[in-house]
Amino acid sequence: MPSFVECRNVTKTYHVGEITIPAANGIEFSIEKGEFVVIVGPSGAGKTTVLNILGGMDRPTSGEILLNGKSLSKISQNKLAAFRRDNLGFVFQEFNLLDTFSIQDNIYLPLVLAGVPYEEMERRLKPIADTLDISHILKKFPYEVSGGQKQRAAVARALITEPQIILADEPTGALDSKASDTLLRLFGQVNQAGQTVLMVTHSIKAASHAKRVLFLQDGEVYHQLYRGDQTSEQLYAKISDTLTVLTQGGELHA
Repeated sequence: MPSFVECRNVTKTYHVGEITIPAANGIEFSIEKGEFVVIVGPSGAGKTTVLNILGGMDRPTSGEILLNGKSLSKISQNKLAAFRRDNLGFVFQEFNLLDTFSIQDNIYLPLVLAGVPYEEMERRLKPIADTLDISHILKKFPYEVSGGQKQRAAVARALITEPQIILADEPTGALDSKASDTLLRLFGQVNQAGQTVLMVTHSIKAASHAKRVLFLQDGEVYHQLYRGDQTSEQLYAKISDTLTVLTQGGELHA
């Protein structure tokens, strides 16, 4: 039986003038439905490239990514936006909220674009807003709330479309420590409820909340760690040790 997400020998090469820059060099991994997977690695390892290809925002030079058995490369450009809206939820470092819209209208936006009735929007929002503790700020505007509240609103916007997978790119990057802890706890809660999550991060602390950690180096999957019955503190130590080996060019031992 195929995995929920399959990344099959994905390569990506960028051309700047006469210079060729390899960003992904035969990346292979799979994700099962309901997993919480984090990708870490040094800058330039290919983390964001993989997320952009999986999110349909870029195409691989070769190889393919399948979501629930469907190859993203076979989706035509004019159908890609609708596919992203219907299947993927995005959370970015910069929040990407519209200041002229209330928090509630920002969250509703993808459903408005999909033509979902207002009553259905309300039905979907209530449990999400309760879980993310943003019910009291729904009528406010982004410039009236904190960074942590903005990011929780961005997570609500991603969840309200009932996506097959949440793709999070450095979601704690613009948050202070307390807001980061809150957001990571909420990611854990939505994952426990069955939501599949793939996160890219530089933060060891963020990565230590995952069920599985993939390490990218030079555009390839170099190593992976499973949480198993480890605490976040124990997983943090293992991630830190692995990243030290990666940056120093040593070898990992099982």
